[in-house]
Amino acid sequence: MEHFIPSLSTRMYGSTMLSIGLGVSNFEGMSANVCKSTSKRVITKEEWEKKLNDVKIRKEDMNKLVMNFLVTEGYVEAAERFHIESGTEPEIDLATITDRMAVRRAVQSGNVQDAIEKVNDLNPEILDTNPQLFFHLQQQRLIELIRNGKVEEALDFAQEELAPRGEENHTFLEELERTVALLAFEDASSCPLGELLDISQRLKTASEVNAAILTSQSHEKDPKLPSLLKMLIWAQRQLDEKACYPHISDIAKATLEDTNV
Repeated sequence: MEHFIPSLSTRMYGSTMLSIGLGVSNFEGMSANVCKSTSKRVITKEEWEKKLNDVKIRKEDMNKLVMNFLVTEGYVEAAERFHIESGTEPEIDLATITDRMAVRRAVQSGNVQDAIEKVNDLNPEILDTNPQLFFHLQQQRLIELIRNGKVEEALDFAQEELAPRGEENHTFLEELERTVALLAFEDASSCPLGELLDISQRLKTASEVNAAILTSQSHEKDPKLPSLLKMLIWAQRQLDEKACYPHISDIAKATLEDTNV
């Protein structure tokens, strides 16, 4: 994977910068032809690739982009290998990635109390200073109790741990009421609120915890590559209004498709 990402990100980065640049330019040096049945200018694949090759991208910057992705997404082994192969220094201690991924896996598997303990071992201030995150973790604990059919334990937990927080925060109270409402249905998974029991809810909570840990380590919550991808899509749409040119349609391959054929 670490060999795939650099070539993909380089192609994406170059095309993004070129699309943005041409989107606000007068296409200096480009073909003066127009698209068939439109008044748009035509940029041939050969012209586009020549311009793309003229975009100067430092290998060091691309390596940092790759390392940022590996660290943020938790690919610790790939990050270690990439560090050795490229000499790129990670932005945080790679040992903390293992701890962060352990927290993430605990939430994703429904072991929320274990996840809370692991977060506190990493940095107690994370939960102390983020009441919303702590509430969502406690809410996830309640959801797991309901999932396992522990009705009485779920009611006691909701009353003792979550109700006091709901009294202080109206949003928390609404979320608590939605969660407790699951107990009113014999088959909670098929009720209108059944989405709370879906695995996607675990993933949502796990992502929130992951982001909080990264923030506590002065690291971005999200990798930069997806943002670059969104910028590429935006830039291509902007340029679509002015020209016919080769697009990157298949993001997985980052290959140029000639729309003028």
